[in-house]
Amino acid sequence: MRYTKLLLTTAIVSIGLSNIASAADLPARTYTKAPAFVQAAYDWSGFYIGINGGGATSRINWNADGFGNEGSHDASGGTVGGQIGYRWQTASWVFGLEAQGNWADFKGSNLSQQFAGQTNQTKIDAFGLFTGQIGYAWDRTLFYVKGGAAVTDNKYTAISTLPPLVGIDTASETRWGAAVGAGIEYAFAPSWSLGFEYDHLFMGNRDVNSATGFLIADHIKEDVDLFTVRLNYKFGGPVVARY
Repeated sequence: MRYTKLLLTTAIVSIGLSNIASAADLPARTYTKAPAFVQAAYDWSGFYIGINGGGATSRINWNADGFGNEGSHDASGGTVGGQIGYRWQTASWVFGLEAQGNWADFKGSNLSQQFAGQTNQTKIDAFGLFTGQIGYAWDRTLFYVKGGAAVTDNKYTAISTLPPLVGIDTASETRWGAAVGAGIEYAFAPSWSLGFEYDHLFMGNRDVNSATGFLIADHIKEDVDLFTVRLNYKFGGPVVARY
């Protein structure tokens, strides 16, 4: 009986040692490294089209020929329009060209300081911007400055309620000037971006005369401060893989 137990114990120990030796002879286990994370870097290059909306205030000054300053007023109101442009990106720098056209309803008036009973009113019906851009991008966030030409469509109305000049006189003009601005834009989807922009329009001092010269024969100065929210859709331009 003891001899039988000794044989069984010896056999079990032998099998265990044999398994340990076999495991030691197996090759080392290899581990596969997980692939590196790949992040898509947003590229601002490509054509884009969009809409914008906001408001503005325009400082208008009328100065009557031979009589003196008639005073100033703010022509303020809302605007809505669209833009189209092209951008190209090199490293983090972004360059672009853009054309923008807007309908506007900027209106204001004041009592003339030279002619009793006369009210002078200015209304800006539309404007356009033709600008170049220089920007710097942090992936999906773009900050840029811009500058170029501006054009406004203006209507002037003078209303007199006291004799001897009782009546209404009107004049219209298309005025060209310069524009500078700055904006920030965020690409919230592969082709969509949302931004905010401020522009100042230097529209200068121009001679404005009605067809009759009845009530309007003035040097009129105009400056515009414009604030808009913009939504753009980009088409064209690569998305570059960044490792």
